[in-house]
Amino acid sequence: MVIDGHQHFWDPARADYPWMDSPELTPIRRAFGPADLAPLLKANGIDASILVQCRSALAETEEFLRIASATPSVIGVVGWADLTDGALDETLHRLRASPGGDKLVGIRHQVHDEADPDWLLREDVQRGLAAVFANDLAYDLLVRSRELPAAIATAQAFPKARFVLDHAAKPPIADGGSDEWSDRIAALATCGNVWCKISGLATEAKWDDWDAERLFPFVQHAANCFGEDRLIFGSDWPVCLLAGSYGEIKRALEACLARLGPQVRDKAFGANAKAAYRLG
Repeated sequence: MVIDGHQHFWDPARADYPWMDSPELTPIRRAFGPADLAPLLKANGIDASILVQCRSALAETEEFLRIASATPSVIGVVGWADLTDGALDETLHRLRASPGGDKLVGIRHQVHDEADPDWLLREDVQRGLAAVFANDLAYDLLVRSRELPAAIATAQAFPKARFVLDHAAKPPIADGGSDEWSDRIAALATCGNVWCKISGLATEAKWDDWDAERLFPFVQHAANCFGEDRLIFGSDWPVCLLAGSYGEIKRALEACLARLGPQVRDKAFGANAKAAYRLG
C-alpha cells in the first residue's frame, strides 16, 4: 500500500482558519475535500492517506472522523484535542467511540504558533500527552527549530510513546538552511521513538524557484539522522499547491528518496507510516 502520510481538508466558508489570513495564501483559501483529492491519488499511484488537523477545534476532529468513515482512502486521522483539558482522557474515549473513531491514529497541536517555545513542557500539556499515549495514539510534532529543544525533551520524557515530526520541522530552505535546524534535527533523531515526515518542504523553499535538487540536501540530512525506517512521505496537499501541483510535489520527493536507495523510498511511501500510526 502506497500512503500519503500528510494531507488536509478544509472549507473557509464554514470555519475559521487563523493561519490562512495572510494574503499570500489566497490561492488555497477555498474548500478542499475528498472529491478533490481522489483523482490526484489515483493519478499519482497513491492508495491511501492520513488526514491531518488544520484548526484547534474538536468539531473538526469529529468531522474528519466522519469523513474517514465514509472515505475508504482515508485510513487514519490525526485530529486535534485540547492537551490542557483535565478531561482529555474522557474526550479521547468519546472520539474513539464516535463514527469513524477507529480511524483516529494521532493528535496534533500547532505548537509553532504558541508564544512560548517551551509550551510542550508545560505541566498541563505533559499531562495531556500522557493521556494521548495512554489511549495508544501517536502525537504529531508541528514545530520549527525554535521549539525543537522542547520537542526533544518531550520525546525523552515519553520513551515508549510514538511521535511523528511534521515537515521535518520546517527547515529554512529558502534561506539555504541553518546549523540550528540541522543540529536540533539530529538531536531529536537520537530518540528512537520519533518518525520524520518528508513533507511540506517545497513551501519552505521559494515557491516559484525550487526543484528536487534544492530539496535533496534537507531530505538527505533527515535520512542520515532518522534512517530508512523512520521517514514518512507526505504531500501536505493542499498547502503544497502554493509551490506546485500534487504530482510535482510527489515526483520531487520520490526522486529525493530514490537517490537514497529504493528501500528508503519504498518504506517512506508505506511501511513507515503503518508503523508510526499502527495502521492495520
